[in-house]
Amino acid sequence: MRGFSYFINHFHGSPSSSSKLLILLSLSGAGFVAYAESPVNSRSNHSKSTNVEPKKKRIVVLGTGWAGTSFLKDLDISSYEVQVVSPRNYFAFTPLLPSVTCGTVEARSIVEPVRNIIKKRVGEIKYWEAECLKIDPESKKVFCKANLDEALAGSNDFSLNYDYLVIALGARVNTFNTPGVLEYCHFIKEVEDAQKIRIAVIDRFEKAVLPDLTEEERRLNLHFVVVGGGPTGCEFAAELHDFIYEDLVKLYPSVKDLVKITLVQSGDHILNTFDGRISTFAEQKFCRDGIEVLTGCRVLSVTENIINMRKKSTGELTSLSHGMVVWSTGIGTRPVVMDFMEKIGQTDRRALATDEWLRVKGCEDVYAIGDCATIDQRKIMEDISSIFKAADADNSGTLSIDEFKEVMEDIIIRYPQVDLYCKSKHLLEATDIIKDAKGNVRGEVDLKGFKRALAHVDSQTKSLPATAQVAAQQGAYLSRCFNRWDRCKSHPEGPLNFDGSGRHEFRPFLYKHFGQFAPLGGEQAAAELPGDWVSMGRSTQWLWYSVYASKQVSWRTRILVVSDWTRRFVFGRDSSRV
Repeated sequence: MRGFSYFINHFHGSPSSSSKLLILLSLSGAGFVAYAESPVNSRSNHSKSTNVEPKKKRIVVLGTGWAGTSFLKDLDISSYEVQVVSPRNYFAFTPLLPSVTCGTVEARSIVEPVRNIIKKRVGEIKYWEAECLKIDPESKKVFCKANLDEALAGSNDFSLNYDYLVIALGARVNTFNTPGVLEYCHFIKEVEDAQKIRIAVIDRFEKAVLPDLTEEERRLNLHFVVVGGGPTGCEFAAELHDFIYEDLVKLYPSVKDLVKITLVQSGDHILNTFDGRISTFAEQKFCRDGIEVLTGCRVLSVTENIINMRKKSTGELTSLSHGMVVWSTGIGTRPVVMDFMEKIGQTDRRALATDEWLRVKGCEDVYAIGDCATIDQRKIMEDISSIFKAADADNSGTLSIDEFKEVMEDIIIRYPQVDLYCKSKHLLEATDIIKDAKGNVRGEVDLKGFKRALAHVDSQTKSLPATAQVAAQQGAYLSRCFNRWDRCKSHPEGPLNFDGSGRHEFRPFLYKHFGQFAPLGGEQAAAELPGDWVSMGRSTQWLWYSVYASKQVSWRTRILVVSDWTRRFVFGRDSSRV
């Protein structure tokens, strides 16, 4: 008993011995085990209560387009509680929507259910098929409504609290408030739009072959007008031309000479965001194919059968009869985003303004990516004095070449327009900016000379295009930031904070352009690739096939798209209305 008392005293005096004592008592007998259970369990319960895992921060993602899906695919969900809200329960490969309009590719071949995407992740992502109606940044809450049958039991309305909000809602069609566009035009923005266009084209041909119609009525029904000479408008015009002359004229031979396609563009050239050689090539090809291209024409209004336009060069008013109009002229802001912008003081903008780290300006813990946002790149001249002060290590009032080189890398990372400026001026090194008028390297430069040398750098600041490529890169970048959040808090990896102190936690977002394609029909395409490389013709079309197949979100859609292309080569496009 004295030995037992010793162990009991030792147990109460030394917590570290509790596990050893428990083993000893277990070997000694059941009565001793009963004696030891109470203090051991109390200590175990105390340990559990003091070692509770911290609650995960909640990220609410609005949207499942290119930006939202890219963010979800790369996010480390073991560190966060992730919730997703989107009225569209699938991801759509939107660059192939023009192909869906004419049956080259089936609609289901380019969509992947959201739940298929998130189930592949290790961990749980909660998804709700609903539309976000309002964002309340003050209470950090979003209000949503499911687009489901109201007759089903329960309410469709709900709200979610968030710690971090990622807005990836995309954009809507921009009509520029042109009268009649919403009532009489088709759009190419969603999968449903492409399906409606396909049915509408078939309907026009079926109507045109009915008996008792005059030739003028047949011509009117078969006049297809595309408004917008950008990549989407041109690709649709090319797809429509191929659909008609490769497939439909064989089924409707009596009206093959009555079909007309017109492309209306407000600018001086179609594909004006591409290299000039591509614009010229596209215009020449469309001319050979019989597609009429009207440039320099602004649409004033659209009626059931008439488009009213004004020629920009002469101001002359003209009209164009039509059987069907497809509107493809850009994007606008969604109502929920506009309402949110008013709340945070961004009423004078067309899209949510973010900083270079994709954080919404004027709103804490809210990020915006994709077509609904635009990056407000900070001007280097706003921080020119701070940059000079940070570079002037010896406080001499002048910068030497070596001092300038020390901060040059941070300057280029923080202000990417500097690198663009150097390339536009064909400067071999960034330090060549501070050369004198004769091209001689200065030994040192004062603040006035430094300002003069960088005065024109901000002219190279450019807004990013609203493309799938930009949205996908932004989603991937933001997920990497969240994945490295804790590490970068203690070990910043960004550039020097010239307008503050220390370093930025992350590098700012930097878009890398990998080129762009413009399919032009007839198994020909044009491509503008990095390095000022321009490619046009049939070989470029096969490059387009390989790139778009490889960029599919899953093997399922990849196989379906390739099989659709193969089916079209062998059997042609399907002209049924289903």
